[in-house]
Amino acid sequence: MLPIDVTNLWPLSRDLLVQILEDRCSDRFVCERIWERLGYGEDSAGVWGAGPETPAEWFKAFPEAPQLIAERPASVRLTRSIAKPHKQLLKQQLAFSGYRIGELYPRRTRRATAVNWLLAWLAERSESLMEQGPLAPELPAPSNPVFGHPGDLPVT
Repeated sequence: MLPIDVTNLWPLSRDLLVQILEDRCSDRFVCERIWERLGYGEDSAGVWGAGPETPAEWFKAFPEAPQLIAERPASVRLTRSIAKPHKQLLKQQLAFSGYRIGELYPRRTRRATAVNWLLAWLAERSESLMEQGPLAPELPAPSNPVFGHPGDLPVT
């Protein structure tokens, strides 16, 4: 498998990961940050598909980039793909203690998983998390976190 060209990836920063945790960007944006790191690429029609750098287990299960926030099987696979030594990075690096009881929604917990996966991806490459960097297009936190932002897919 060829190494992923990190020069073309959206830079990860503490500010960006907090933005994701605070639900101030689209689910699609969150998925794209993971897809690009899993070797998925976007074709001219805007469809993200597995590429030569996509790990075989992801390629086989999801030839088209999976909806990591909306679809439970994809979210479960993402959770299971985080190596045990990296399971607590969300708490260790971002001091994230979780959502309060009234804030526990599948979309939000899956976003937390996505952020932890991104931190694990950095850790596996011995890369540090930048403090600041480009942010996603800013959205207000959704009025109903169950449904998310306009355009977010329903959670199954």
